[in-house]
Amino acid sequence: MDGVSYTVSKGEFFALLGPNGAGKTTLVRMLLGFSRCTAGSITIDGLLAGRSESRKKVGYLAELHRIPPYLSGAEYLMRHAAFCGLSDSRAKKEVGEILERVGMNGSEKKKASQYSKGMTQRMGLGAALLGNPELLVLDEPVSGLDPTGIRDVRVILEEFKKRGKTIVLNSHLLSEVEKLCDTVAIMNKGRIEIKDSLSHIVHANETLEDVFFRYLEDKNS
Repeated sequence: MDGVSYTVSKGEFFALLGPNGAGKTTLVRMLLGFSRCTAGSITIDGLLAGRSESRKKVGYLAELHRIPPYLSGAEYLMRHAAFCGLSDSRAKKEVGEILERVGMNGSEKKKASQYSKGMTQRMGLGAALLGNPELLVLDEPVSGLDPTGIRDVRVILEEFKKRGKTIVLNSHLLSEVEKLCDTVAIMNKGRIEIKDSLSHIVHANETLEDVFFRYLEDKNS
């Protein structure tokens, strides 16, 4: 990272964009406390990132999300509920609601070894939603999903937004970013080059994809 500095406000849907190797996943890992900052600091609602107090506010879906193959989907979600500190009664209630929300009701007793990539991704999103987090950090959340699944995830996230929650999204699917997010930042070689609202970045008769590739071409010319 090189002088990265930005703020995401409560209720904001923020997307982190950039080519492979730009530093997006590294930044996400530091936000979650998986990697340490060598300088500066990251806070979540005033609490240092990585501390147990700040993690309680965060739901996370990793890009290469995996479920142990010997667990059923329901077992996996119940384990996550335990990590969130939910009581058994609340965990069962939330898991039932989330299975319905992510479209996995009826498949929860199957072992994860029987799941497609898309089913695994849905369960991962469900786990991220447990405990009613204030902030969702999503790394390529629609990876492996068909068009119906992508639309379903968008609807789930739109409902999350209506409840005043916050999202930090790392995605290469620019069309979905454009539909969901309020602000975007474009990273390149460990630096944030642009951070602004979509309405300021994307002008009439163009798309976020047009802006993104034009920017990369200008930087490489």
